[in-house]
Amino acid sequence: MAAYEIEAPDVQEAADSKKISFRFCRECSNMLYPKEDRLNNTLMFACRTCTFSEPAGASCIYRNSLKETIAETPGNVQDVAQDPTLPHAEVECNKCHARDAVFFQSQQRTAETGMALFYVCCECQNVWSTLQDKKE
Repeated sequence: MAAYEIEAPDVQEAADSKKISFRFCRECSNMLYPKEDRLNNTLMFACRTCTFSEPAGASCIYRNSLKETIAETPGNVQDVAQDPTLPHAEVECNKCHARDAVFFQSQQRTAETGMALFYVCCECQNVWSTLQDKKE
């Protein structure tokens, strides 16, 4: 029998307040759009096809979340070590100490991060980059 994690009510409410979901009409199943009820000064969700409308539970109808951290990621490196088109380098892996690794240039070059080379060990698939050397 599988065990399920149950979040505390306050954690669940905080997660639900950040969620913004689509709403659908109960009568015709079309999408509901935000609309202001000028008489009552409230936010409503109204169908553009029929006359159905319902009050909005929250005042947030759109959330634009920006990722604030810029990090380099090598992407999918599952079979990179076996790629015959990538160049090999004799650099030591800090995990298994093998001296054969393939390398490739980062595709996410920005002014903040600069150019980075990613190495993938041919023995243990360990991934490291030249940016790690600069941080240390």
